[in-house]
Amino acid sequence: MQAHKHQIMQPSKKYFQLTAEQIDKVGNAMIFLSEKIPGITKTKMLKLLYLLDEFSIKKSGIPFFNLQYKVWKLGPVAEEIFVELSDKPCHFEKYIETKNTENEITIFPKAKFCDDEFSDNDIDLLNQFSIEFFMITGNQLIYYTHRPNTPWRLSAELNRVYDLLNGGQINSTEHIIDMSYLIRDDEQKMKIYQHYIEEHI
Repeated sequence: MQAHKHQIMQPSKKYFQLTAEQIDKVGNAMIFLSEKIPGITKTKMLKLLYLLDEFSIKKSGIPFFNLQYKVWKLGPVAEEIFVELSDKPCHFEKYIETKNTENEITIFPKAKFCDDEFSDNDIDLLNQFSIEFFMITGNQLIYYTHRPNTPWRLSAELNRVYDLLNGGQINSTEHIIDMSYLIRDDEQKMKIYQHYIEEHI
């Protein structure tokens, strides 16, 4: 079923757990990014992981990681990864390590990058990101994801939490961002995206 171009599909709010394949792909993506962007912070890493999904869906209709992102004050956040990067990693222990440096958590690679879970298009996008976002800060990426008509902004407004988040009354919500809004006007990509989601439920 195709979403109406002026509506946002309402995903399930059930708790989302990462699969072994997602852990491996996210873990190796973090290795790649932390090698190419030395000193990458937790905030910047979280935003780049989100943007990899966003850019991939816009390009082909196929998610990069197929993570679920919640509407938080600082933008889209994959909660499971946020928790992992906020302390000593557990599921990502063999991939990366975190260190507190100058009041910020910084991500460092702990193993060699493995491309088993990545397509050629995935590698191209990782390389593109490592160049285009090399000098961009985490705070700049937060602003970038808050722009009008972005999935975060639209989800926050639809669920009537934008003013609360923007005003600092709340820092997080349980609302899941609907990534299909990115391709709402492209019937072919929408079909590809929905088929992919159905295959990975």
